Amino acid sequence: MKKYGNPFRSYRHDLKKNILSAFLLTAALLACTLLSGCHGQREQAAFTVPEEFDTSRNYEITFWAKNDTNVNQTDIYKKAIEDFQALYPNITVNLRLYTDYGKIYNDVITNISTGTTPNVCITYPDHIATYLTGDNVVVPLDDLFSNEKYGLGGSSLLFSSPKQSEIIPQFLEECSIGGHYYAVPYMRSTEACYINKDYVEALGYTLPETLTWDFIWEVSEAATAKNADGTFVLNGEEVLIPFIYKSTDNMMIQMLKQKGAGYSTDSGEIQIFNDTTTELLYTIAQHTETGAFSTFKISGYPANFLNAGQCVFAIDSTAGATWMGSDAPLVDIAEDSIVDFETAVMPIPQFDPENPQMISQGPSICIFNKEDPQEVLASWLFTQFLLTNEVQIAYSQTEGYVPVTSAAQNSAEYQDYLSRAGQDSETYYDVKIEAAKLLLDNTDHTFVTPVFNGSTSLRDAAGELIEEVTKSVRRHQTVDDAFIKELYEEQTSLHHLNETSASGSGKVDLGPLPGTAKVLLGCLAAAWVLILGCLLVNQMKKACKKS
Repeated sequence: MKKYGNPFRSYRHDLKKNILSAFLLTAALLACTLLSGCHGQREQAAFTVPEEFDTSRNYEITFWAKNDTNVNQTDIYKKAIEDFQALYPNITVNLRLYTDYGKIYNDVITNISTGTTPNVCITYPDHIATYLTGDNVVVPLDDLFSNEKYGLGGSSLLFSSPKQSEIIPQFLEECSIGGHYYAVPYMRSTEACYINKDYVEALGYTLPETLTWDFIWEVSEAATAKNADGTFVLNGEEVLIPFIYKSTDNMMIQMLKQKGAGYSTDSGEIQIFNDTTTELLYTIAQHTETGAFSTFKISGYPANFLNAGQCVFAIDSTAGATWMGSDAPLVDIAEDSIVDFETAVMPIPQFDPENPQMISQGPSICIFNKEDPQEVLASWLFTQFLLTNEVQIAYSQTEGYVPVTSAAQNSAEYQDYLSRAGQDSETYYDVKIEAAKLLLDNTDHTFVTPVFNGSTSLRDAAGELIEEVTKSVRRHQTVDDAFIKELYEEQTSLHHLNETSASGSGKVDLGPLPGTAKVLLGCLAAAWVLILGCLLVNQMKKACKKS
């Protein structure tokens, strides 16, 4: 006698199976929909390195880079491209120059939405963190770093590429975001204090071995003394700003780091609005009121005041050293306005001279994802070429940058360059080389700020705290607790820092679901009812046929 299985048991089994499938499908669709609305950093898909680079095909890649008025840098880019294309004639590199990193950032953001990003771009890790909010926009470099053939120091490269161990660790650290490398450092700088040593000594002071904030403020206050006719005793002129800071965002960040106070966590928690920040702002306000302090945004470029004998201390990037001093090769003021003085180049002032802290900064290089892995590999080959000794040393000689690899730093050519400080006022300009040595000697004392989606906004807010206090004092407004509280609230709102902080990971808190999302969820619920109804009818029909 033939035995038949229980049709309703089969029905229940199939029903459960189909319900589970439907549930998983719907959940996946819902997850994709919700994720597409998230503004936080997204995990970029790992890049699969091709086994071989296809040299039978031609590739055309775009390279976006920044250059000011230093034509030597443009020439270095062009020569690097020419030399690279001689090795890889099937790769054409198209150079597009910008005058400002901010413009590169804005254009990249615009081009992400149209799918027309460049292949290779010189940018900053803070900016890359924002690029990562797109879907597989930036190529993770981890597998490219370690690839035996085409990775750093790879065996199949047609040039000598540095190994990963030869990239200065402190410089490479900044290129790691969320546990993955999304860039390689290109050049690095820090900040330096450029000093009119003659003025310091005329005021009765001697430069200490390590600058302190107390020393800077004391000398700056002494320099504000005036004659009966209103001119300054120090220079006999009507204009003198003893202390000018170029990048006030760096000023606040470094002050907080030296004080051991909060700025932000690696995960993006905002900590800048604290008692130490308030204390620092009151100090800055005090010295602004006496005329001892001002900023680049308010008064003008520090180098111009320094070179005209209208400033004692000018803090700017070591990369800006070619603009500083009586014999500076690059100047923005008339030659007859320049005064003759001895320029001292020292690390930025410290709160704790025994534990100096200074920021590490400078441009990095990222690669944007494309549909063709071979095109991405071509971009990676060119990116590595920019790390070769020839390019690194040539570019570092244009300004006070230092090469990012130990191979370049320790090379005989670079060491010879450093040893020839003062031989001329161009390539071997002594202030520029002293600025580079400053970073080389203090690399172990440098730090980088946390990078996350929103870290650019936080950096902007850090600088604006100082700018707004300085501006308000100069307008004779009262800077008190109420002013500071309102300032914190304004900066939090202006830069959406409450949203960044609330997420704890540099992501924006999306808040309540928008109406469109609610409609979508309603449609999904209705779809569920229809799916279950159809499954029930189909399974009952099958069960009836079997019986």
